[in-house]
Amino acid sequence: MAEPDLVGIVVRDMKTSLQFYRLLDLDISPDADTEAHVELTTLGGFRIAWDTVELMKRIHSEWPEAQGHRMVLAFKCASPADVDRLYQRVIGAGYRGHKAPWDTFWGQRYAVIEDPDGNLVDLFAGLT
Repeated sequence: MAEPDLVGIVVRDMKTSLQFYRLLDLDISPDADTEAHVELTTLGGFRIAWDTVELMKRIHSEWPEAQGHRMVLAFKCASPADVDRLYQRVIGAGYRGHKAPWDTFWGQRYAVIEDPDGNLVDLFAGLT
């Protein structure tokens, strides 16, 4: 049986990408900014990794850089107010908001932001 274990994100600039994800409260060491591969395990056991385009091309010589939105990473927030706070923190730091916070018909506070490589990142929390 196979079990999902890690989500990897390919980045053009490690430092810029990690700065973005630190805004989402991920505890990533500043020493990681110059690495080609960075990996983090959250308190819940979820693993996320970042690899530079250069590393991917060394591993897979024919690797084509992806275009468009093929994956969405979602961050569960503690409260609707946290969705709003994180959204404002990210866009206030100069990153792009894709969709401002709103209350969904399925009962969540939701917002969508873009990381430096154009990947969509959802922020959400239950309304109750």
